[in-house]
Amino acid sequence: MDKPVTPPPRRVAITGYGAISSMGTSADAIWQAIMAYRVGYKRYTHDDPAITARYFGFIDDFGREQMRPFPKRTSKMLPLFAKYCLVAAEEAMRMAFGETALDDFCSPFERGVMLGTGWGGLDTANDNNNDYRQTGVATSFATVMSMCNAATAGVTMNWNFRGVQNSPVAACATGTIAIGEAYEAIRSGRAKVMLAGGSESLKEQFNVWSVDVIQALSKEQEDIRRACCPFSQDRSGFVLSEGAAVLCLEDFELARQRGAHILGEITGYANFSDAYDMTAPAEDMQARVQVIRQVCAQAGVAPEDIGYVNLHGTSTPLNDVNETNALKEALGQAAHAIPMSSTKSYTGHLIGAAGALEAVLCLKAIAHRTIPATIHLDRPDPECDLDYVPNEHLHDQDIHNALNLSFGFGGANAGVMIARAE
Repeated sequence: MDKPVTPPPRRVAITGYGAISSMGTSADAIWQAIMAYRVGYKRYTHDDPAITARYFGFIDDFGREQMRPFPKRTSKMLPLFAKYCLVAAEEAMRMAFGETALDDFCSPFERGVMLGTGWGGLDTANDNNNDYRQTGVATSFATVMSMCNAATAGVTMNWNFRGVQNSPVAACATGTIAIGEAYEAIRSGRAKVMLAGGSESLKEQFNVWSVDVIQALSKEQEDIRRACCPFSQDRSGFVLSEGAAVLCLEDFELARQRGAHILGEITGYANFSDAYDMTAPAEDMQARVQVIRQVCAQAGVAPEDIGYVNLHGTSTPLNDVNETNALKEALGQAAHAIPMSSTKSYTGHLIGAAGALEAVLCLKAIAHRTIPATIHLDRPDPECDLDYVPNEHLHDQDIHNALNLSFGFGGANAGVMIARAE
């Protein structure tokens, strides 16, 4: 009896993206802010004097106007991180499909959602718990508002996506893992269209204190240039920010046949664990090395063919050296010739949304032939000796392949390769 023939993996196109952060309410606004060297964080003092961190990238003035396109019945049940995801997904859907009826190209069961988060509805859970303890009652939606899959659920309901769905939770690597797993779903034939990305909102005082007390947040009190300065001797921790980013991925042939504008292509993905510590990166760096090597291998991209690396670059003492050394071990001598940068120097750290937003910025870099600088790199750390594109953007760059890296608490490490649409 003949063995069944396994079809070759499908190519995966990117046809839309959307984002919201403290830097703007669209991907274009965020990119333009970066091009103008503006940052999305500012000095902020909490009521609790035990919170010593001073710089945060919180979104101001988010409310009914931003949620107007969505049914009230859905939005009133959603925590803030999930609302951010709806806004980003709406931008991605509008870019990918415009007024096109999705049912003309694929059934609801052929389109899925992969939206992750680090802390999910923990803010809302704490707020509702505080109300309950003070008054004996809280919203009847308290349970669903605390769910980590609230964003995934809200998006599936709004656009009738009834296929593959999941809500990865992997701290700072979440957004990249969500994109990678969505890529694998299409590549294997389990889906034709996927919305993928991540979202985060963490600003309730206990939650902020719980991150600050472990010394993870920036310790800078006055100078914004030292608040977030990846690969600098002055770095002291990350700036906590909030927001969401969502990509629309499609079966490449479907996108081509329907005449979609293909923005880029996912060509490689890898995900490995440190299995070492809850907050510190593994000293042997091997999970990170494996991520970089396996992404390149799956994408068929040699180190010298990488045109840009969007680094995890958190501005923490441990990560920045560890990431630098992992890149040098994984890519060899070629690592020194590749322009790399940390866009967290502008945005702060969006935790579960970070990798997804940085994937959008890779697409922007490819399209605009511009590599965003790592700003605030005034005093480079001698141990961080790669080309981080300090303080000035690089223009007129011919970028065929951009590597996006994300590393998170709990030892989560992931990366995706984004290729220029040919």
